[in-house]
Amino acid sequence: MIEKHTIRLKVVNTVGVMARITGLISQRGYNINSIISTPSENPSIYTIHLVLTETEEKIEQISKQINKLIDVIKVTDISHNKNYIVREFIMAKISTSKKHGDILQLIDLFEAKLLDMAPNYIVVSVTGSPRKIKRFIEAIQPFGIQELDRSGEFAVLDV
Repeated sequence: MIEKHTIRLKVVNTVGVMARITGLISQRGYNINSIISTPSENPSIYTIHLVLTETEEKIEQISKQINKLIDVIKVTDISHNKNYIVREFIMAKISTSKKHGDILQLIDLFEAKLLDMAPNYIVVSVTGSPRKIKRFIEAIQPFGIQELDRSGEFAVLDV
């Protein structure tokens, strides 16, 4: 069954490591839904979160192939582990031409942070589960989204 999988990598921070990983995945005809790369607690080691939509067998195959790359330290498919916390971050520029107060209520309801306010738009940030982010975007669409930037999903094991 095709499902969304989050693969967490620990890699040595070297030039081209991201290109080698994404190249390996794209050469095999797989699409990356989102990818985030950040320094870990050790600046020479980076954590990469890949989100792919594939079968469990294909994800296992991709994980094994990524693990063979020279700069890869550890590959973990955390998708089927119930002990992980997934979050996403967005920033949205929302048109305020209609019902200014309704937008402010949504910001409060979703615990969003108001970043900027102008006569014709509001800029907000929201952090939460992918489900919360999806619902927030659906709620603000009727007002008009001028810009929307998403971080993609990232996760940490909670054990």
